[in-house]
Amino acid sequence: MKTIEPSLGSLAQRTYSTLRDAIINLQFKPGELIRKSELCASLGVSRSPISEAISRLAQEGLVEVFPQAGTYVARFSMDEIREGAFIREALELAAIERLGRQISQEQIVLLRRNIRIQEAFVADEDFQGFYGLDREFHQMLLAFTGFKKLTWFAETAWVNVDRARQLVLPVPGRVSETLTEHQAIFRALQRRNPAAARAAMQAHLGRLMSFLTPLEKEHPEFFLE
Repeated sequence: MKTIEPSLGSLAQRTYSTLRDAIINLQFKPGELIRKSELCASLGVSRSPISEAISRLAQEGLVEVFPQAGTYVARFSMDEIREGAFIREALELAAIERLGRQISQEQIVLLRRNIRIQEAFVADEDFQGFYGLDREFHQMLLAFTGFKKLTWFAETAWVNVDRARQLVLPVPGRVSETLTEHQAIFRALQRRNPAAARAAMQAHLGRLMSFLTPLEKEHPEFFLE
C-alpha cells in the first residue's frame, strides 16, 4: 500500500484516501480482514484517523464492521454492480451527448493528450498506469459538462464497478480494446457529432459489463453468496 502523501489535506482525509485507493485497487481483497494495528504501523498514524477512515468507508459500503469480530473489506454484489453501471451509463450518455454539441477546442486538446498517454501505457503493457488514465479520461468528460456535482454522483454509483473491473485488467486484449473504444469516443467528439459520441460511449460501457458479469462464477470467493 502506498504511503500517505504529506500535502493532500488533513491527516484523516489522507488516511481515508489512501485506504480507499487500496480497497478499490484490490490491494485489500474483498472479504479480507483489516487489522487496525497493522495499518497504524504501515501508515505511521494513530488509531484515530484509521477509525475515522473506516467509518467513512463503511458509509460508502466498501467495508463492513462487525463488533467484536473485526472490520472486513466488503464483498461484491452483482446486483450492486449492475445498478452502479446502470446509473453511470445514464449519466455518461447524457454528458457525452451534451459535450458533442458544445465541447471546446481546449477540451479537445486535453482529451487528445490523455489518449496519447493511454497509447504509451498500452505499448508498455503498464496496466495500472493505463487504468489511471482511463479514470481520468472519464472524469474529464463529466467535468467538461460544467456540472460540478456530476463527477461525484457518477463515482459514488461506480465505486463497486470500479473495484470489480480491476479483476478484468489482466484479461488478454481488454486494455487495447478499451483504448480503441476511447479513441472512437474522442473522434466523435472531435467531429462534434453528439449521436456518434453517444453510440461510441454506449458500446464502450456495454462492453465492460460483458466482462464483469462472468466474474461472479470466476471469483466466487469475492462475491456475496
